[in-house]
This record gives sequence, C-alpha cells and structure tokens, in this order.
Amino acid sequence: MSTDTPANDLAVREELRLASRALGQGLYQTELSVPGVHCAGCIRAVENGLIQLPGIEHVRVNLSTKRASVRWRGATPPDLLQALERLGFPGHLSEAEDGRKDPELGRLIRALAVAGFAAMNIMLLSVSVWSGADAATRQAFHWISAALALPSLLYSGRIFFLSAWSALRHGRTNMDVPISVGVCLAFALSLYDTVHNEPHAYFDAAASLIFFLLIGRTLDHLMRERARAVVRGLVRLAPRGATVLRDDGRRDYLPLGEIEPGMRLALAAGDRIPVDGVIESGVSDLDCAIATGESAPQQVQAGSVVRAGTLNLSGPLTIIASVRAEASFLAEMVRLMEAAENGRARYRRLADRAARLYSPVVHAAAFMTCLGWMVASGDWHRAITVAIAVLIITCPCALGLAVPIVQVVAARRLFENGIMVRDGSAFERLTEIDTVVFDKTGTLTLGKPRLLNADAIAPETLSIAAAIAERSSHPLSRAIAASRPGADAALSDVREYPGLGIEAWLEGSLYRLGRAGWALGESGETSESATVLSSDGRLAARFSFADAERPQARAAIDNLRVHGLRLEVLSGDTPAAAQATASSLGIDNVAGGLLPAQKLGHLDALAAQGRRVLMVGDGLNDAPALVAAHVSMAPASAADIGRNAADFVFLRDGLDAVPVALGVSRAAGRLVRQNFALAIAYNAIALPIAIAGYVTPLIAALAMSLSSVIVVANALRLGSGRLRARGASSSRARAGDFRPALESGR
Repeated sequence: MSTDTPANDLAVREELRLASRALGQGLYQTELSVPGVHCAGCIRAVENGLIQLPGIEHVRVNLSTKRASVRWRGATPPDLLQALERLGFPGHLSEAEDGRKDPELGRLIRALAVAGFAAMNIMLLSVSVWSGADAATRQAFHWISAALALPSLLYSGRIFFLSAWSALRHGRTNMDVPISVGVCLAFALSLYDTVHNEPHAYFDAAASLIFFLLIGRTLDHLMRERARAVVRGLVRLAPRGATVLRDDGRRDYLPLGEIEPGMRLALAAGDRIPVDGVIESGVSDLDCAIATGESAPQQVQAGSVVRAGTLNLSGPLTIIASVRAEASFLAEMVRLMEAAENGRARYRRLADRAARLYSPVVHAAAFMTCLGWMVASGDWHRAITVAIAVLIITCPCALGLAVPIVQVVAARRLFENGIMVRDGSAFERLTEIDTVVFDKTGTLTLGKPRLLNADAIAPETLSIAAAIAERSSHPLSRAIAASRPGADAALSDVREYPGLGIEAWLEGSLYRLGRAGWALGESGETSESATVLSSDGRLAARFSFADAERPQARAAIDNLRVHGLRLEVLSGDTPAAAQATASSLGIDNVAGGLLPAQKLGHLDALAAQGRRVLMVGDGLNDAPALVAAHVSMAPASAADIGRNAADFVFLRDGLDAVPVALGVSRAAGRLVRQNFALAIAYNAIALPIAIAGYVTPLIAALAMSLSSVIVVANALRLGSGRLRARGASSSRARAGDFRPALESGR
C-alpha cells in the first residue's frame, strides 16, 4: 500500500506529466522502467493491469529493455507508479543509460556462485554417505550438508522465492512457484530426516536444482542485456548538447532536450549533428552511414537537409534546427530498435514451449503420487518420500541441458570457423529461415573503395597523387595513397578544402586532388563528381574507384540459392549501385536508396507474408532491420551498433560464413530434437517405476545424472565432426563445398 500524501501524489503526477512526450491531440506517452518483469506472464500481468486504468489507451512492455511504454489521454496522468506497485511490479521513470554496471547481473552471478559452491560440496559429502558410512558419520555429513544448503536456499533461492511470492500475493502464478515449492519441500523433508537420523536426505537435489536453474536465468539475462546494449549504443550517438548562436551574437551551450526548432547551432568538424535541421552556412562532408549505410562522405552546403546522428567530417557548419530532439531521425531510430526488439522478445523458444508443458505434468504427477501413497499406506513420510523421488528422477536437468549444451558445442564449432554467436536462440531461429536479405555496402562488398585504374596512370603522376592523398583522411584519398604506399614528394603549402579536395605546391606547380569542378576550374573536362589530379588547372590524371566484392560472396549466394532460399538486396546506396552489385551476384530482388525505416518496413511486409528472414548487414542504418529480422548476421567490420544488434558476427572477410552458420545450426537443431526425445523417453520409463515406489533416492539421483550424461554425450557429436552440417553443403560445381571446413574445424 502506498504511503504517499496527497501533496506527494500530486508531485509524482506532475513529474510523470513533465517526463511524458506529447503526441498531439491530448495524447501523451510515458516510458517507465519495470525491473521486475522476466517472463511472458509478467508482461501480461503488467499490460492487463495498466490498461484498466482510466485514460490509458495503449500499453506495451518490452521484456528485453524491461520498460513499459504507456499512452494516455487527459490533463493529468493516471496513477501509473502506484498501479505498478499494486500489481507487484514496482517501477520508476525510465532514466537515460549512464554506462553503469548492471546490478541485476551482479546479483545473479553472486547467487550462482553461492549455489555452485554449495551444490559441489554437498555432492562430495553425498558420495561418502552413498558409499556406506555408519549412522553417526552419515548424520554428521547430513548436518554439514544442511549447513551448506541453507545459505544457498536463503541467498540463491530468494531469486525464485521472491518472484513466486509476488505472483501468489497478487493472485496469479508463474514458473517460479513450482520451483520454489519443490526446493523448499526437499529441504524441509531432508532436515526432518536428518533430525531423526534417517538414512536419506535430499540437500544435494535442492542445491543442485537451484544451481542449474540459476545458470539458465543468468544466460537469459545476458542475452537480454545484449539487446539493451544495442539501444544504449544508439543513444550514445546523440551529443549531450549543442552550441546555440543567439541573435545578439552570444553563444550558449544547451542540453539536447532544450534545443527548440528555429535555433541556430554551431558545429565544428568532428561533431555529430544533434537534431534534424537545414544548413544555413558552411561547406563540409558528412558521414551519413547511420542513414544510408554508405561509408563514402556526402558533400553538404547551405540549404542541405541534415539528420541527427550523422557525423560532420571536415568543415564548420551552422544549421537551423527543424525539430526537437525527441522527434529527430536518431530518436526515431531508437524507437524503431525498441519496437523491433519487442517483437523478437516475444519469440518462444523450443525449450520454453517444452518447459511450459513439462513442468505442470511433472508436478501434477508428484502431487498425485503423494495422495495415492497416502491413501494406500497412510504413511505421510513414505508418501512424501516417494513424491520427492518422483521429482528427483524427473528433474528437468536433461531437458534443461538439451538445448544449452548443444548451443555451447555449436558455438565452439562456429568459433573454429570464425563466427561468433551472440544469442543461443539464434541457432533455432536460423534453421527456420526461408529468405535471406543482404545489405550491399560492407556486406556483399567490403565497404572500402579501391583504385581501379592505377596501371593506366603514369607512375610519376600516381606518386604525386599518393603523396598528396596521404595528407587527407578522406576514404578516396586513402585508396589513392594505398595504391603507392610510401610515396614521397617535396610538397609545400598543403591545404585541404572541406568538401572539395586538397591542394599542394610542388616544384613551382599547383597540384589539386579532389572534385573535378574545383580542381580544373574553368577548364573542367569531366563531371563534377569525378576525382581528378590537376597541375596548374590542367588535367593530370583521372581516378576510377570501385567497392571490392566480399570474398566467397558468389559461392555463398549460389549455395543459399541451391537450398531454395529467396535472396534479396536492400541498400541505402543509390538504386543503380545496388542493382549493379545484385546483378553481378545473380540476385533478382533488389531495392536501393532505402532509409532505416524503409528497410524495417520491407522486413515487416515479408514477415506479414509468413516469411522467416535472415538479415545480413553491417551499417548503423541496418541496426533496426538486424533486430527486427527473424535472425541476423553481421561482419566483424560492422559498426558497433550493427555488431551488437546481430545474432551472429563473422570474423573473417569471406561471406561463406552465412552458409556455414546455417549448416551448423541445422545440425544443432537435429541434435536438440534428439535430446528432447531422449529426455522424454527416459522420463516415460523412469516415471512409472518411481511412482510405484521402486526407486530409492540414490537410484533416482544416479538415473537423473545418467540422463544428463546421455544428453551431453549426444550433443558432443556435433563437436567431434562425425555429424555432417548438411545445411551448408552443396555441389562443388555450383556453390563451392564448405563441408571440409565444418568437419575439420579449420
């Protein structure tokens, strides 16, 4: 119950109103942080609870970012924070990320360490008991086990207990309820048997169950944290503020949130554009990779429209802000990312689906066993002992290991082939794809311009151009400099003109390297956009550039086509450039000149058609699409945001990483299904025997361990190379054969 006074309540509502974004026509949106959500049941509880408040029009909870987005209408906001408190999910206004360590991860790791220490030591003591210790020694070891299990129960188990209590207190249930009941029941009966010097105790089962469950909870949290890191990385691209030019000549530095449309902003070279606007004065080159994916700088001047998040490379600019920060292009990118991630967070893994069916069946069986033995024997201790034996022998350790152990082995297999896995569920999603969508620049190509006609230029002229180009950081200049490394010339008075090029004096002649219209002046003999070297205004050399095709791109494309996958190219580059690259690789479906929202819209359209899309991209502008796709890949050369958004990152230049990952994922999928079949078969045999009372706790523990060993041994087949990753193979003639790399690990 809240203890807020009316004055405090008014203050809280006013703070909520000020923190809300006005959407127009009396509609507002409030972002709240809800740390307590960790499953689909929590999402339903929060969304269904908040939507019942007066004035609420829409509620969406994002599991990955643990945030609730609430749209409401009215003069004052609804009592959102108190409503969350009543639902059992205390929340607060969502704050900007400041790079601090994740406290929840630290809490999980500490709990995991305590549970692991207790489980290992109790198991060692249990071996001594099972080996035939006398009654006095056995009871002493049981007391020591109890002393070890209690901290694990109180400290590590509280993660499940608090969640279960919160659910029960608010009239609902979740998966932590049966877990908590089973652990507490095993510990309580074990303590009773220890006091009465009974031959068996189950402290090892209680501690081990907490340990294994915490492993899964920690790994799931790490996966969610990666999703949050993507959004945080994108937010960091926005500067904290900008220098505002006042009408009276003063310069003020204002925080980003205080910049209003119509303000004049001064930007130096190296600054990021804070908000969308129009250039009032200045000439420069912009890195627009976040919008177009192109690494080549774009020349801008007075009148050019600029977007938030793009990088000013070469010259000072004055821009006029056209929108507030929350309505800018970069803010829209963040919203696209969060919406896309929310869709992926609702994907239910095979393991989740199995657990949803498995856990109720097992606990119902244990409960019915207890009742049956009570009726049959009237011995409550015997009834509970048999019920616990049922819980132990059917402990979902084998099912719990069925997926993660295969993912670990598959991840190692991919690492040997230069591929990193960022999300374990991606293996399952990759096996379901029927469409592959590629970005162009940096994905099908390397994203680095190279000089094509170096052999056609006189060596002396090329050396002069390379010496001048070494003084510039422009991508085309770097390509020219790379064509003649170490070139040296006695240059003087070297000057770079933003957006135009670089000039230098050599032996009494003025050389200019850059745009033809600037370098040649009145005698322009070629197009404005061409790059040339001039000597005293006369053409000395013309340079042609191209983006190098990524190694193994053609073989990888042919391989994917052989397996019946639909192939598409979506690019922020010009339609002509995108079409040329797609045609050279034999891809018919291509679209160019796309903004991030348009790429995302295209993927949504494919999803609406029932297609499962693998997105392969690298740029900042690909990040929302990488998150929205059913599964995604990015090269290691990708921008940080792109790498963080992708499920797989390939470390080598070759595009053959795509069919290799597909092949390993399909092999892993077969092993997962086999592991589930083995675990289910084991339980089908063991459960009736345990219900009949023929299984002692010792045999139950050994049988449980054996089932886990079988599952692990089956998973290791993927690492041994004896199991072919058939999904990556194809005829050598058409697509190249990637199986040797898969089978040898080289």
